[in-house]
Amino acid sequence: MVAEESFISVLTASLTGLVLSVIIERLMVPRPVLARPWAAWALHGGLWFLSYSLITLVSGRPWFSVAIVSAFMLMLVLVNNAKVKSLHEPFVFQDYEYFTDAIRHPRLYIPFLGWWKFLGAAAGFILAVSIGLWGESVPEQQFILSGQLGGILVLSLLGILFLLAGNHESLPVSFNPRQDVVALGLLASFWRYGREERTPLKIPSPFDFSVSERQMNDLPHLVAIQSESFFDPRPLFPGIRPDVLAEFDRLKKEALFHGRLKVPAWGANTVRTEFAFLSGIGEDGLGVHRFNPYRAIAAGWNIPSLASFLKSLGYRTVCIHPYPASFYRRDRVYPCLGFDEFLDIRTFDDTMRSGPYIGDAAVADKVGAILRDAAGPLFIFVITMENHGPLHLEQVAHSDIESLYTEPPPAGCDDLTIYLRHLRNADQMVARLRQTLAECRQPASLCWFGDHVPIMSAVYEIFGKPGGEVEYVCWSNQGKAAFCDANLSANTLSMSWLRELGLISNLKSLFQ
Repeated sequence: MVAEESFISVLTASLTGLVLSVIIERLMVPRPVLARPWAAWALHGGLWFLSYSLITLVSGRPWFSVAIVSAFMLMLVLVNNAKVKSLHEPFVFQDYEYFTDAIRHPRLYIPFLGWWKFLGAAAGFILAVSIGLWGESVPEQQFILSGQLGGILVLSLLGILFLLAGNHESLPVSFNPRQDVVALGLLASFWRYGREERTPLKIPSPFDFSVSERQMNDLPHLVAIQSESFFDPRPLFPGIRPDVLAEFDRLKKEALFHGRLKVPAWGANTVRTEFAFLSGIGEDGLGVHRFNPYRAIAAGWNIPSLASFLKSLGYRTVCIHPYPASFYRRDRVYPCLGFDEFLDIRTFDDTMRSGPYIGDAAVADKVGAILRDAAGPLFIFVITMENHGPLHLEQVAHSDIESLYTEPPPAGCDDLTIYLRHLRNADQMVARLRQTLAECRQPASLCWFGDHVPIMSAVYEIFGKPGGEVEYVCWSNQGKAAFCDANLSANTLSMSWLRELGLISNLKSLFQ
């Protein structure tokens, strides 16, 4: 009788938890539809039953296991909603690294969820675990006789059958997270995106061509700056001082070409724009790997890049990123992309910070020092950090209002003020680099672009959300200003730059 009761308890708890999982999913933004394909429900049920069975097998407490799995799913929903609010994109399978990154780099992630929400969720989880362990005891009889093992085996088998059935249907996905989450639900979309990641990438890069040995005199130094969260915010509010980007405006007037840049990221996910610029590949060809293409490279995808192409011409290739090299696995990825050297935060010290991160001024000085010591042509790729959020963790100074605005902004614009303070430093970095390259004894060129617009949710509620395009400019110390205003995509920028400089004029590319 006890074994039968234990068996029924396991099944009853699991079905209760399954219903609860659907209720929790209804809290999501965007909300998945209930009228979804049967295969999506099969994947949802299969993942739930297997997760529940595993926790029950370890704990021996059926209802406690329901609480644990439900609490984890609720946490996923909260994280999803926070991501949608900040980045306008639902949580996807490829984001699972956020959890480990949040532990290693809490300042970059937890504030967007909200410290109180995070602490409340953590406290609630601990409380649920404590109450469950105290309130539900493990059966006294031998586990195999209690009926629990039988119930777990039945549920595990059911979960496997559900997954096989749902997987066999091969639900189509668009890789538009909003569309897929709404159509399939949270757990089924996780499963499908996870399965798609196992598909290796074999698409060609425009740098995927052989280069014969060639003699070229006066190869120009090339400096590419991917400026953190760089875009022109002056159209948002006419009270922003025009001279906030005075040096950038000056550079545009002298540029080979400049314009608006369509980037595959909004508010974060820097590596998407980074990869597009370095590889020349647009996100449409990447499938599920568009969410974090560096994982495919770390897994063995060998892709020619801007760096490897320039290296074949005789360039020394250097990347500078004032943050830990392991972030986004750049320490593993950049050698594969053809960089000879990667200088991370260990190259700098705390006196070089501007706010919480290494300042743009220090990075500009490092670029200048490398150029002065150069024995041959250099390609330097820089990923700045100064303007990285969360902006709301910094404090506005009274002097900021006077120096950054012609008229005070509306209430709720502190993020904009802090952003402008750092943006002005980025503008000074433009001036330093322009002077450094102008003083070079050989030809030199600068390509400057933003990776995405900044996260300023409260500001956008007041002034309206920007479209997501950022600014770029390509300049040369040889003059020849073309005053060309050309709108490009991030994956076409590097090829356009090299073509304008004559470095690929007689080479065949996918754009020709």
